[in-house]
Amino acid sequence: MSLNRRSFLSMTAIATTLAAAAACGSDDTSTATATSEAPDEATDGSTDEQVVRDANADLVIWTDEVKAGALKDVAQQWGDDQGITVAVQIVADDLQGNFIAANQAGNGPDVVVAAHDWIGNLVQNGSISPITLDSAAESNYSQVALDAVTYDGQYYGVPYCVETLGLFVNKDLTDVTEPATIEELVEAGQASGADVVLSLPVGESGDAYHMEPLYTSGGGYLFGTKSDGSLDATDVGVGGEGSIAAAEKIGGLGEQGVLATSVTGDNAISLFTEGKAAYLISGPWALGDINTAGINFELSKIPGFEGMDDARPFAGVNAFYVAAGGANKAFAETFVADVAKDSTIAEAMYAINPLPPVQEDLASKLESSDANMVKFMEFAENADPMPAIPEMSAIWGPLGMAEANIVGGSDPESTMTSAGDEIRSTLGL
Repeated sequence: MSLNRRSFLSMTAIATTLAAAAACGSDDTSTATATSEAPDEATDGSTDEQVVRDANADLVIWTDEVKAGALKDVAQQWGDDQGITVAVQIVADDLQGNFIAANQAGNGPDVVVAAHDWIGNLVQNGSISPITLDSAAESNYSQVALDAVTYDGQYYGVPYCVETLGLFVNKDLTDVTEPATIEELVEAGQASGADVVLSLPVGESGDAYHMEPLYTSGGGYLFGTKSDGSLDATDVGVGGEGSIAAAEKIGGLGEQGVLATSVTGDNAISLFTEGKAAYLISGPWALGDINTAGINFELSKIPGFEGMDDARPFAGVNAFYVAAGGANKAFAETFVADVAKDSTIAEAMYAINPLPPVQEDLASKLESSDANMVKFMEFAENADPMPAIPEMSAIWGPLGMAEANIVGGSDPESTMTSAGDEIRSTLGL
């Protein structure tokens, strides 16, 4: 599964957003760009050439190019109001690894902006500090956003946007815009005469992210939960009874030609925008291309299999984190508290890089103008936060490959069982 469907601000970098981000670049000293080379994999704190903080700023924020474009102006204005200088640095490669290494070396940022599923690794490496949300801020956030930034019973991030998957329906091909079940979707898609009933990325190596709603509807889970509600990394659901039931359903869709390994992350959206697919499962990052193509579409929630569980895709939340080793922690804590206070900062960022909100006051403002973005926020409430524990890295490859093989005709039970065995072996279980 490619990174741009997991690290979710990167997912939403549609062409207009990238242009806006690029346009935000300037020679202003409030924004610095880190261009040092970084390795592809460096999540244990090691890097070949370490990015370092801007020594001329009072508050230093690290993030990727897209988020930096949305954040630069509002962060600079916040700094001006506080009488301090703010640098928003772009770390173009391996933000997580560079941040961990720089934090340990004492030359990292005060704040980092990134996806919530990094939290477990960042906490494990001592890179971020817990934060406190007051009751007013807490009540303004969606529950899934709060759940996503909670780790070991504490908040570790201040959320500002969310993403999940929805069902796009080509209304010129079918009038079944809210199928109650996958079976109804398949019937309507087949009746439409479309070349593709359901455009859902599978590929030769699988795509466990996009397959998650079908996997969960069939009864599959990834990790069990402890009595306090936290994830239990010793309880792996892949290979268990529910995952096998899900595999059989997924295999049935492969036999019908509803799912195919020829549909990938590279062509899934274009099949829909070219009018070849009746239905598409994708996220808010698809809206730009779909609107540009002029498709007459409806956005609905993803249905589950008849008589089985609800379809629960992943929810990914982007958040602001306070660096444990930042030079100016007090400034960092004040800034993230202001992010959480109301939607002022999130709304300013939304104007540059539109993403589904997590604050109720911003959602209310967007209801009439950007209804589909608000729909994604609503869909996220029935989604599962992507596991933020380090053990999740062992899941993606084996589960995705198993699902692709099952779509391609492999035996569901033995294939899913083998994937579970591989995951447990990797985790030492």
